[in-house]
Amino acid sequence: MIEFTDVVKTYNIGNQALRGVSLQIEDGEFAFLVGPSGSGKSTIIKLITGELKPTSGSVHVNGYSLERIRKKEIPYLRRTVGVVFQDFRLIDNMTVYENVAFAMRVIGASEKEIRERVPYVLELVGLENKSSRHPGELSGGEQQRLAIARALVNNPSTIIADEPTGNLDPARSLEIMTLLQEINNLGTTLLVVTHEMDLVQRFAKRVIAIDEGLVISDGMDGYSV
Repeated sequence: MIEFTDVVKTYNIGNQALRGVSLQIEDGEFAFLVGPSGSGKSTIIKLITGELKPTSGSVHVNGYSLERIRKKEIPYLRRTVGVVFQDFRLIDNMTVYENVAFAMRVIGASEKEIRERVPYVLELVGLENKSSRHPGELSGGEQQRLAIARALVNNPSTIIADEPTGNLDPARSLEIMTLLQEINNLGTTLLVVTHEMDLVQRFAKRVIAIDEGLVISDGMDGYSV
């Protein structure tokens, strides 16, 4: 579960990115986080992943208290949270299989675990026939599927997708959002940060809207920017 209670985040330059944000995302939920550039969305992601600590208030993510988490605990927190980025962040000189396996090696998984898990996850995202290809040989949609596979491979309870369709055409965007919904249907908590309001309205999920560091609406009624 993700829970923010009266969270304020002020950067060293005096910029107050969050001004008292409270929200709760339950295990297994699918929610969109929307709002204009500079509204505080990126700060929320960085607080969830432990990259930042709140100036005041409390942040709880999957059993960890982020305002007092110790540095040595952050890797364990991050095993529970997979992140999918707009720019994919794939390793070009590694194959599809190796990109996903690398994410497991980083946390010390055995080669046996890697051999069992990677093919399953590649099949889940529809890349089982592309395992020996390199990222440069894939389409944009396939590269994003690979990024999702890498985020999924360590079986996180939560996935944060930061503008996952930002570099894709509408058809590929719909494919990626459908895949994320299928992953959510398997029990993974999904928080999708996006500017693409047509997709938000099409999928009719919970929408948390933020502007100028404040939650301005939260519910199933939709939101437009």
